[in-house]
Amino acid sequence: MQTTNSIKNSKSKTPLTMITAYDALFAKLFDKKVDIILVGDSLNMSFNAKPDTLSATIEIMIYHTAAVCAGAKDTFIVCDMPFGTYMDEKMALANASRIYKETNAHAIKIEGGKERASIIKALTSNSIAVMGHIGLMPQFVRSDGGYKIRGKSEEDIEKLILDAKAVEEAGAFCVVIEGVKENVAKEITKSISIPTIGIGSGIHTDGQVLVWSDAFGFFDDFKPKFVKRYLNGAKLIEDAIENYANEVKTRKFPTTEHTY
Repeated sequence: MQTTNSIKNSKSKTPLTMITAYDALFAKLFDKKVDIILVGDSLNMSFNAKPDTLSATIEIMIYHTAAVCAGAKDTFIVCDMPFGTYMDEKMALANASRIYKETNAHAIKIEGGKERASIIKALTSNSIAVMGHIGLMPQFVRSDGGYKIRGKSEEDIEKLILDAKAVEEAGAFCVVIEGVKENVAKEITKSISIPTIGIGSGIHTDGQVLVWSDAFGFFDDFKPKFVKRYLNGAKLIEDAIENYANEVKTRKFPTTEHTY
């Protein structure tokens, strides 16, 4: 199983694989097949059908993280800190400590760059491992006026590099780069010594992450450009449930094989 040290030492080597999970069932399927499982606050959208991640609570994240930890016993697990739970150092430390005490998560994830560096430092100084997250940040969707691709101007490129360096200097063991132009993500990756994990940021990062329901076709309302579907999961389930319902209605199920 990966550790914070082995993840840090993977810089510029074999790319890291990360996938989200929200329950023990899927976590068990993913266990040992990826380097990192992220219990993302994306569950607020794909699991709870909310319009964004902002209404996820610390209780929701702890509940799902505990479930994932029960299912995946041999994979490094990261819990997203939800919006409004790390507004200052004291609040961040209290909520991150709750996650550590009430789950077996190995690390937490925080969105934000230079402006969140002091918070990251407060956590890492108190033995809480932190994964950073810069670029397009879903928790900033309302203040940013939507989901906007980053790295389109020299000013923004400079800010992103400064954000990455600040996150590294604060003690994070790696950083997610989301929705950043490919050439900029490559430049960011070269500018820091901790691994970068990309999502919608091209191939030149030190790893990749996808939301499981996007990657396996269970969420099909829309498909972001950066998502590759490795399975048409929704269609498989729809076909299976129709088959089940039909067999029940026509009394083809249960047969003697399925009867005591």
